[in-house]
Amino acid sequence: MTDVLRQTRRTIEEHGLLAPGDGVVVAVSGGPDSLCLLHVLLRLREEYGLRLHVAHLHHGARGADADADAGFVATFAAECDLPVTIEKRDVPALARTYRLAFEETARRVRYAFLARVAGEIGAHKIAVGHNADDQAETVLMHLLRGAGLAGLRGMLPITPITEYRLLAPFLHLSSGQPTDQPSNQPTILIRPLLDVPRSEIERYCADCGLTPRFDRSNLDTTYFRNRLRHELLPLLETHNPNIRTRLCHTAAVVAADYELLVQLRAQGWAEVVREERETAIVFDRTAWQALPVALQRATLRQAAYRLRRCLRDVDFVHVENGRRVGLVGETGAQATLPMGLVLTVGYDTLTMGDAVDIGPLPDEPLLWGVEPLPVHLPGTTLLPRSEWVLRAEVMEEWDVAQIAAITDPWMAYLNADMFADPLVLRPRRRGERFRPQGMGGHSVKLSALMINLKIPRAWRDRVPLLAAGDEIVWICGRRIGERVTVGPETRQVARLWFERAEREV
Repeated sequence: MTDVLRQTRRTIEEHGLLAPGDGVVVAVSGGPDSLCLLHVLLRLREEYGLRLHVAHLHHGARGADADADAGFVATFAAECDLPVTIEKRDVPALARTYRLAFEETARRVRYAFLARVAGEIGAHKIAVGHNADDQAETVLMHLLRGAGLAGLRGMLPITPITEYRLLAPFLHLSSGQPTDQPSNQPTILIRPLLDVPRSEIERYCADCGLTPRFDRSNLDTTYFRNRLRHELLPLLETHNPNIRTRLCHTAAVVAADYELLVQLRAQGWAEVVREERETAIVFDRTAWQALPVALQRATLRQAAYRLRRCLRDVDFVHVENGRRVGLVGETGAQATLPMGLVLTVGYDTLTMGDAVDIGPLPDEPLLWGVEPLPVHLPGTTLLPRSEWVLRAEVMEEWDVAQIAAITDPWMAYLNADMFADPLVLRPRRRGERFRPQGMGGHSVKLSALMINLKIPRAWRDRVPLLAAGDEIVWICGRRIGERVTVGPETRQVARLWFERAEREV
């Protein structure tokens, strides 16, 4: 059995999470993790001279249960004689506005809220209740998505809030303005419970007489993380009962190795980069070729991330292809990388930048591979090397008139009775034809239709096509096929829509 207080203190000391006199905003949802976190920090308050402030965000979902959560946190904070900030956001509406998954929207809105509260009260630490099981799930999630070392580190015990990108659109949602803080004291996110298993947190709550709230959405396996938690990890435990511990150990080892790689990459970057522009990065070819293999890969990845900041990861195949071309390619040789990037060999340079006449990157789902991608119905399909996912569900009830009124091009209601196996996402094939809705079943050349739809040539091979068997049923974001149009005789309707995926916790 883990001594939660002792383990938390050890994590705090090992990673320098707290300093004497720290002001700490404690994110409290009302669940066991956050309630345990607050209770432990209260026990450590005098030891560290902490100034604690409770913060709770109502996500505008789950109705009366969420209202009760907010009331519970307010009451608990009052009983502990702690100041508390409770606010509400309409996260479902924001998810629709920004075309994000609900859980990803909630994460961004929540972190923006916590950062603003910290600024207002002059605190420089934000404590959240992620635990060892959360860490194992995160590492596994990143592994399945093909992440590199940065992703396989999982969550870090201490992270500057500025490293969480894409919060800016949500900062204005909070009332008030952040207090300007000295540059030498940035707002830091800390995870004191990161080494404590979920089971021990629940035991701690029971032993201390704490009665946390229960969020039923944590049982909803339409969310990717919940499927890992309730389905995949229990299955893996039948092969290795210690799989969660092993994943956490992997994260710790990778995190330490990654720190060393970052230092070496910075040194190598300074030695080999001749020029860095917004649209291109130029390497000295001879100097780059002299780097160790790990740094050749690392500098190529780093260049791709700097030029395409929305990239999660660069596939190993792309990196190796670029490395091979950089080593043996003749002048003018090129290697294709994700999101319209190419590596071009010059006489004495290697240049990574936009492909010729590629045009601006569209802010929409694109495919970066040639192999068909099986679609989960119902379920979530991840688009490799992309921040987008395809959600799919089978509708129990529907209204034909309401379906006809849908204006979102990235959402489709299709007659699932007409689906043939397999159901996949894939790019176009040479000579294909398509039967668009409203043309009485007549087919047109797909290439000609894409021209008429004003899809730039450079992106036509990247547009996702939903195919059922050998037939294209949806040019995603553009046109629905005639055969799968929902009508009065339809018995089963599939709803499919694209949204930006959940990121790290």
